[in-house]
Amino acid sequence: MSGPALVDCGNGVRLERGARCLTRDGVELVSDHYYPPEAGPNPTLLMRQPYGRDIASTVVYAHPAWFARRGYNVVIQDVRGRGDSGGEFYPFRHEALDGADTIAWLRARPESNGRVGMYGFSYQGMTQILAAAENPEGLQCISPGMTACDLYHGWFYHQGALRLASSLGWGIQLLKADARRKQLREASDRLEQAWANLSSQTGVLPFRAHPALHGEGLPQYVLDWFNHDQPGEYWTALDVSQRLDQIRLPALHISGWYDTYLKGSIDGFLTLCNHAGGEFSREHQYLIAGPWIHIPWGDRIGSVNFGPEALLDTDSILLRWFDHWLKDSGGFAAEPRVRHFVLGENRWRQAGAFPAEANYILHLHTGGNANSRKGDGTLSPEEPVGGEPADIFVYDPEVPVLAPGGPAAASGPYDQASMELGNNLLVYSTPPLADPLWIFGIPRINLYASTSSAETDFTAKLVRVKPDGAAEFICMGIARSSYLFRETGYASDKIHLWNFFLDATSCRFDRGDRIRLEIASSAFPLYDRNPGSGVASCNATSWDWRRSTQIVYHTQELQSALYLPASEAPL
Repeated sequence: MSGPALVDCGNGVRLERGARCLTRDGVELVSDHYYPPEAGPNPTLLMRQPYGRDIASTVVYAHPAWFARRGYNVVIQDVRGRGDSGGEFYPFRHEALDGADTIAWLRARPESNGRVGMYGFSYQGMTQILAAAENPEGLQCISPGMTACDLYHGWFYHQGALRLASSLGWGIQLLKADARRKQLREASDRLEQAWANLSSQTGVLPFRAHPALHGEGLPQYVLDWFNHDQPGEYWTALDVSQRLDQIRLPALHISGWYDTYLKGSIDGFLTLCNHAGGEFSREHQYLIAGPWIHIPWGDRIGSVNFGPEALLDTDSILLRWFDHWLKDSGGFAAEPRVRHFVLGENRWRQAGAFPAEANYILHLHTGGNANSRKGDGTLSPEEPVGGEPADIFVYDPEVPVLAPGGPAAASGPYDQASMELGNNLLVYSTPPLADPLWIFGIPRINLYASTSSAETDFTAKLVRVKPDGAAEFICMGIARSSYLFRETGYASDKIHLWNFFLDATSCRFDRGDRIRLEIASSAFPLYDRNPGSGVASCNATSWDWRRSTQIVYHTQELQSALYLPASEAPL
């Protein structure tokens, strides 16, 4: 091959560093190209990312040379404004057209046979979805991992509550690179200091005024995320939520039950199954849901060991995916639409579709004192009879109920038993199960409640209680009154029905286990705390915090209940 000098990567793979693509508006995008041992033309795999093209998402994927050795041109590109690429970086804003321009450029190169697939997770997953919505000629499949089609609902906010720890932490990470690129030394020092003690940054108030986010020359996108706390045009201009029908190709979605963007991944798979353009693309959406956090994908989270099946060879699956669509191997034809790891059973199961209904109802019961796990809250299929006494707890933003993973908002199946000792949350449990029960799908909650504040949140947490008392976190949901009741209005001291979804899961409750539901009004710092005063959370200080008395009702007329997608046999 004539042209620039190539680096020998072993086994016949050669690397061309710093190849340059010119976009339609004149910005140069820079990429590294790994060429396979076989003479071309060959199909191309493209990853577009903002973190440094030499890293190439090798925190979870095989090195690009691994894919190149198997007959692919592999291209890792710095997105606009990152690495060596030109232009200004604003997350998501330019990825659709830049992705389409890159694909057109790659197809015109002599090593290409015109067939392109994309891979990558997190931001690299979003670059695939945005490019796919442009329908560039030659892009034949994508494999977005741990990402979202809808940025508001699936990435930054969950039913009105900001994903604070991830949004602030990721924002600091991105701004660090911007400050260095722009040679902003003071801003860079502040960001580096914040990054060195990241877990404490969520305590800075107000968090929109965090000193690390401000400085002459620093981009404003993190502040924009905080300013736009309701769905709307700002978000839809950055994602594909309003143009799903423009995506007309197969996609392999990879998600983790404990990933920050689990909702985004599951919702993306489901919405494309229903709304992608054309029957062919709707029928060729696939999902892998494993027992993983964002990084890494393996068999352990903390002290929990999910067993050898959790070490799924996702690289080999990706290779079969690309061989099927880019080399006509047929090797993916027998794959299930859904492959999900069952927590507790610690094995993979298959399904033809994702369950649509939560069909198993567990009603809340109590003698009026469900506070903490020392209380008398129970869950039962039986409906309440007559007027059971309500349960009451106080939400205090100064002393919020912590996230399932504690002050660091760590992801995983962490034991909630110690946290359940506080009276600022309600605990409802079934008796020990007589038979195993499988949960697969999206749980939801119907909660009849009133609050003394006109601004508040409720959280619902699903927990598996083992016979030894360990209370293993499974999944949770949160809703904010300003979001959930944005059309009907919310008032203090009035009973409202809070109907909202928890995150999806696949889990087996064994004989002797108990199903537990926790109700609270915060999960800090995973989510921002609601000040309760009407002041926007991002602008609130402790002077703006207001306590709220929360009353949960469960009577014959007001049946608060947990709805589970359950079965007595594995799906």
